Amino acid sequence: MSDIHPTAVIEDGAKLGADVQIGPYCVIGSEVVLGDGVKLHSHVVVGGRTAIGPETEIYPFASIGLPPQDLKFSGEDSELRIGARVRIREHVTMNPGTSGGGLLTSVGDDCLFMVASHVAHDCIVGNHVILANNATIAGHVHVGDYAIIGGLAAVHQFVRIGAHAMVGGMSGIEHDLIPYGSAMGERARLRGLNLVGLQRRDFSRDDIHHLRTAYRLLFAQEGTMQERVDDVVALYAENKGVMEIVDFVREKSSRAVLQPKSTNGA
Repeated sequence: MSDIHPTAVIEDGAKLGADVQIGPYCVIGSEVVLGDGVKLHSHVVVGGRTAIGPETEIYPFASIGLPPQDLKFSGEDSELRIGARVRIREHVTMNPGTSGGGLLTSVGDDCLFMVASHVAHDCIVGNHVILANNATIAGHVHVGDYAIIGGLAAVHQFVRIGAHAMVGGMSGIEHDLIPYGSAMGERARLRGLNLVGLQRRDFSRDDIHHLRTAYRLLFAQEGTMQERVDDVVALYAENKGVMEIVDFVREKSSRAVLQPKSTNGA
């Protein structure tokens, strides 16, 4: 029952699920796998070793799975995996992984990638993530569930964006953004918690209160970060949300944790 336009080019070897819709002038490579109910509007190119999950929809002029923009890439067998019910709008680009990053770029379920957003090689993107228009994430970036990256924002390579975090539009993110955090600025600084996002996702008043208290302790002026982390653990060892932040801060990373602007303006 698939609906494939006669002008579409589907190379031998491509695997198409049931009820797939492929519009005019789409090009599907020989190693592509499309899940059930995938819909490609016109002029979509899907290449490489790319697997796209059920009911994902891709709009015109998206370029998915073609070789990464990495001069070290030498044609190695790398993959791009895209989850279910993902919406990929016009001119979006997504690249597969490289040998320097595990040979995999992965996108979770129920994400939205708005016009001209970009997912570079070796990125790991969680579920329910939104990249607004022209938002770009460089190679090896990890983005947690429910994170939102605003329009024209750019995330530096190897940066981690925590779950439920919010990056403001036109921001440059050079350091790791904690779960539930909010960042903004040309060279972004931590601006507090993503309170609007927490409220929209029905976090309780108690949960938000605990997260705010933990945030104030973690980013106080007194003591070292390790001492402040220990203080938070002593108070909230049983709180799942707070411990997500603690585990994120403790995790080994090539980037520092994004900090708020200090009271002396530094």
